[in-house]
Parts: sequence; C-alpha cells; structure tokens
Amino acid sequence: MDFELPYVSCRRPVLGANIVATSQPLAAQAGVRMFLKGGNAVDAAVAAAIALTVVEPTMNGIGSDAFALVWDGEQLHGLNASGRSPAAWTPDHFAGLAEVPSTGWQAVSVPGAVSGWIELSRAFGILRFEDLFEPAIEYARNGFPVSPVVAATWAEAAGKYKAFPSFVSTFLPGGRAPKVGEWFTAPDHARTLGELADTFCESFYRGRLAREIARWSRETGGLLTEEDLAAHRPEWVEPLQMAFGDHVLHEIPPNSQGVAALLALGMLRHADIGHASPDAPEATCLAVAAMKRSLELTRAEVADPVWMRWPVERLLDPTRLEVEAEVAMLNAGPGNQLARERRKNDDTVYLATADESGMMVSLIQSNYFDFGSGLVVPGTGISLHSRAACFSLEPGHPNVVAGGKRPFHTLCPAFVTSCGRPVMSFGVMGGPMQPQGHLQVFLHTCAAGRNPQAAIDAPRWYVDVDGTVVIEQGYDDAAVAALVRTGFNVQVMPYGSPLFGGGQAIHVLERGYCAGSDPRKDGQAVAL
Repeated sequence: MDFELPYVSCRRPVLGANIVATSQPLAAQAGVRMFLKGGNAVDAAVAAAIALTVVEPTMNGIGSDAFALVWDGEQLHGLNASGRSPAAWTPDHFAGLAEVPSTGWQAVSVPGAVSGWIELSRAFGILRFEDLFEPAIEYARNGFPVSPVVAATWAEAAGKYKAFPSFVSTFLPGGRAPKVGEWFTAPDHARTLGELADTFCESFYRGRLAREIARWSRETGGLLTEEDLAAHRPEWVEPLQMAFGDHVLHEIPPNSQGVAALLALGMLRHADIGHASPDAPEATCLAVAAMKRSLELTRAEVADPVWMRWPVERLLDPTRLEVEAEVAMLNAGPGNQLARERRKNDDTVYLATADESGMMVSLIQSNYFDFGSGLVVPGTGISLHSRAACFSLEPGHPNVVAGGKRPFHTLCPAFVTSCGRPVMSFGVMGGPMQPQGHLQVFLHTCAAGRNPQAAIDAPRWYVDVDGTVVIEQGYDDAAVAALVRTGFNVQVMPYGSPLFGGGQAIHVLERGYCAGSDPRKDGQAVAL
C-alpha cells in the first residue's frame, strides 16, 4: 500500500486494531464506546447507525432503510433491511402522475432500518442490545452541537418541508434550521429509541409505535397499515461478486443498485487498464464509458428480484459482459435524454467498522431525499423516508409500482476480498453516485495501490442520467480533455460538491487496519 497523499487533503490515514469510520464524529464516538465496553465491530456499527439518526437527521432517521455486509471472520454475509410498499397500492393510486412523488405518503414504503439493527445484533453482536442505544439516547435527550455539513444541508432542506406541521415542530425549532454549533435536542426521538431498545424493536413493527404510524397514515391519507408493518422481515442475502485481477468486489444483490459497480468492473476486465492510475486519460475514458453502460442496464432491469425479467446472474454473465464492453466503447459519448439540473447526492449515511478479531462491517442507511417524505409521526421523532419515490410509473417496467413490492434501491454497501480473505470495507454514499464511487475507490486502492484516505480524497467523476460527465475540480486535466475528445459532454464542478457524495473505507493491513474518511463530510475515522 502506498501511504503517500497525492491529492489535496487535510487528513491522514488512521491506523489501529479497532476502527470506526462514519460521516459524523459523534456517531463515530458512539461506535468507539461499544469497543470500550468490550463489543465487536457489529456492536460498534449498530451503535453508530443508531446515533446517526440523531446527529445527522438530514440524511437518515428511525424511518429509514438499510443494507449491510458483514465479514464474520470467515465469510461475507449480506443483509437487506429495505421495506415493501403498502399492500393496498396499485398503479391507479398514482394515476395522472409523471413520477412517484418524493414527499407525502405516496413516497413511503415500510421502513426497514430498525429491523436491520436488531437482526445484526442478534446474529453477530455480543453486547446487550440496549447498550447500543445509550450514546444516541444521550445525544437526543441532552442535545448536541450541529456540525457544519449537516447544518448546511438542514438549511437547504428546510423550505421544502414547511408544509408538514409535525416536521416543523420536530426539526425547525423557532421556525428555522439550527445553525452550525447550535445545540439541538430531540426528546421525542430519545423516548422512541428507548422504547425500541426495551422491546428489541418489536414496538416499531408489531406494537405501540406500529399502531401510531398506522394511525397517522389513516388520518392523513396514507395506505400504510399495521398489517404492512407486521409483515416486514429483513432478509439475509448472498452477496454478488466480480473479480478484477487479484481482488473481488462484493455488492448487495437487487433490489439494490450495487450490481452497477460489478457490471462496470466486469466490462473493464476486457479493457487493458492494468495498474494505470484511475485518473489517467485512457483509464478514465474506459471507466466512464463502462459505467455509463452499466447504469443504463441497471435502470432498465434492476428491481425487486421477484419482478425482474431475468436473474441477476444473467446480467453478470462473462460472455454477455464482453459484448456489453464493446457496446460501451462504441457508444461512449453523451446520452439522448434531456439535460436537467444537477441534484445533490448526499442524502445518505455510510459507515464502516472493523475489530481486532477480524470482523468487519459495511453499512448504509438513508432517508433518500433530505429528510425523506416530510412525514414525521407526531410525538415520536420518527421521520419516514421517501424510498418509494424510486419506483417507476412506466407500465411493464420491472420496477413499476405495485403493492407489497420492494422499490429499486440506490443504497449499496461494498466490500473487497482477495484469495478468500478480507481486504476492505468501504462505501460511497449519495444516490446514483454510489456504484460510481465504488468503482473509482476500488480502482484507486486495488489497482493503483493507494491507501484508503488517498482513494477517498481523489477528485471524482459522475455520469448523470442525461449522459453528461460531471468532473470534480482538481481532476487530471489531460483526462478531462480526453473525455471531451471522446465525445462526452463534460461539466466541471467545485471539489466537495454534494453531487460527489462522501465515503468511508477501512483497509486490512498485515496486522490491524488503515482507514480513511471523506473530507467532503463532517465525519472521521477513529481507532483504538
């Protein structure tokens, strides 16, 4: 591993035997507290995830979805803790709309993150479940100073949700978003977290909180019911994988979009990029072209796996990918969709943990857009996500909206192995940026040999839905010129723009770990 820092950064890699890396420092400290109690990487990850619902509510909450990859010391496990749409939903419920709304009850499927916390703890944790809630409850009850990136996002989102009274009373004290350094308390949130801890999360799906959520739905025009909540179960899944040289990239299978990173990597196996720097001209053009094609395939085919036109294994078939690689290179250049305003891609939290026993966790959870649907269940602090906004309204599409169905999901944690052993737990949060960030961080670390902090610091590119390639300022000028010559529409945006998301990574050393945390966010990697 190269420990040089070739990119502008104020951060150095963090090394240690037990590490937590998150997008918010107080959440990282919550994970460290579990290590100090004698907990393992799963205990630290769950505690950090719970704390993030308090200290970074602009990105996630109790009403979010989540996915995780866990290396238990011997093998990799995948957890899908995303929820299904209300059983009563039909396409007629969305008649006359061009797309599924991003706010209100039409954007809400059953939240799954809470089920993911208890499932991870039961399967792999060693501390008492209620211990994992202590830091988050303290932050919510006693308050915490709002960090800079969170404050900026909070202010940007405030106007969007002013039509939702329970949101305003919960998240806009005094009628506005809290400023950087201002103290924010969340007493309702604290009480709800205490109830979840005491009931092993049963209250959320089959108890008092479930009744409150369903009652609020009935009273305000939603179709989400107690039966929908009670039917929810998280699902252990077999991670997908794609080999590249000596390394293997692992992703969660559909309904997650993680397969997009594998498709692009599979296409690049047929291109001679070797150990070239990922931001060198030829390597950049090849990677962008492969990702553009993989995103087209993913948007066309990925959905709840029960509804997909063919198994995901067919998408990843090596012979098919060889053909797709040729298609990608032949069609490099702008897409044919109408250009649109670029949206930010930072409405998600990602964290990674690792411990001295060899256990590692890659976990992601999210509201989807900002604070999600805008619906906050009164008296609970539960902000409901807007994940159902990812459904399609196109008749015949695998992801077309229907009752009891999981929507296409942008969330995708990642993991790398080599020769059957763990190499790196990592992720890049932020809508469609996620698989694109996975490909770029993977190439920086596993092909170019950079340390995880350098890989995360590196300026990124982003392929938008209209085919435009957005380049982060500081990217290699020769590579940008090569993209223009290839025929891509290229737009340069400032370094740190929310469009490029944010990442965390923990890399295995001969003994211990090396971690990096994205300077584009408030977070940090903390080691013991």
